[in-house]
Amino acid sequence: MTASVAERIRSRVEHVNRARLREWGGHHPLVGRQPALGDIPLNSNDYLAIGADPRIASALHAAPTSADHGATAALEAEFAAYLGAPAAVLCQSGWEANVGLLQTIVDCDTPVYVDGSAHMSLAFGARAAGATVVAFPHNDVDALRCRIAACGPGIVAVDAIDSTAGSRAQIERLCELAEHTGSVLVVDESHTLGVDGPRGAGMVAALDLADRVAFRTASLAKAFAGRAGVVACDPDIADCFRLASYPAVFSSAVPARDIAALRAALAVIGSAESRRARLRVVGSRIRLAMSASGFELAGDAGHIVPLPTGPARHAIAVREFLEQRGVLGSVFFPPAVPGAGTLIRLSLHAALTDPQVDRIVAACTGVANTFGPIPPAQHPSQLISS
Repeated sequence: MTASVAERIRSRVEHVNRARLREWGGHHPLVGRQPALGDIPLNSNDYLAIGADPRIASALHAAPTSADHGATAALEAEFAAYLGAPAAVLCQSGWEANVGLLQTIVDCDTPVYVDGSAHMSLAFGARAAGATVVAFPHNDVDALRCRIAACGPGIVAVDAIDSTAGSRAQIERLCELAEHTGSVLVVDESHTLGVDGPRGAGMVAALDLADRVAFRTASLAKAFAGRAGVVACDPDIADCFRLASYPAVFSSAVPARDIAALRAALAVIGSAESRRARLRVVGSRIRLAMSASGFELAGDAGHIVPLPTGPARHAIAVREFLEQRGVLGSVFFPPAVPGAGTLIRLSLHAALTDPQVDRIVAACTGVANTFGPIPPAQHPSQLISS
């Protein structure tokens, strides 16, 4: 007898859950130990530690409960000025910013070249527009050049900083390649906005390339500690986005309370040079110490520190080792990381004290001494299909 649709759904869910539990030795990869007094949580993206800032709390408390379209337009204008862009569009999330932008600017005849480690939303948005997605190896501009030569000019979509490994995109070389080939560049600044550049305006602004990067996007759930996304673009693109993109048409507007909090966060971040400087110091100290312990760290973005952990059960063992020492990171696994391995991401922040930095270094050194800095290889039998 043929299984019903409901039975097939149940069978698939049970298969994936059983296989995942088997792969992870009965542990849940997303559920670690809850923080206790004295622990050092490093699983938030609040890089400048502004989430509890009283100025933002006060703005939230005073915010209207009903929609305020004037406040939304005012915040969009403030973000455009902050980013040095002609216009900006607020969205419900960074995912919607990327999906909506790609759906707005791409057609089925325009290839979209997506970095192999870029956020999934970029490829998803291109596919939503019916475009052909052409992946290229992470940060390999020469490979990208070959693919453009083979498939023609198109949209090039990259993350300014890879959210798992912490490596930085070669924005200047990408600008040169886009201009030489007649392509257009999209840069997701989710993990650089607030952290890099003048007043935290991002990596593109830090490199003085705002006039050469056609589109910038960002999640405002990272350094801005809020709930929204933003697209920096030309005014006519902004209008088209609002009129045609599915995320804009089929989502409610960003709530008034979130608008108020983001406006306050923008003011706080714009004047947070000391926090940005502290974050750079913290990241440099931890990365240098980890490199000295033998870890091969990808990238140079100080606030994102990856510990490669290989097979799933090895990741759990490393996570428990760190938790026993009060250091709480985030486990990442496919499809959030490319390939078949795993990693534990330590998201650093500006409020870390020197004693806390010392504890993080000691814990990571302990990982290197106990497990080795290079994780074991992932055996094919340990992979699951979904």
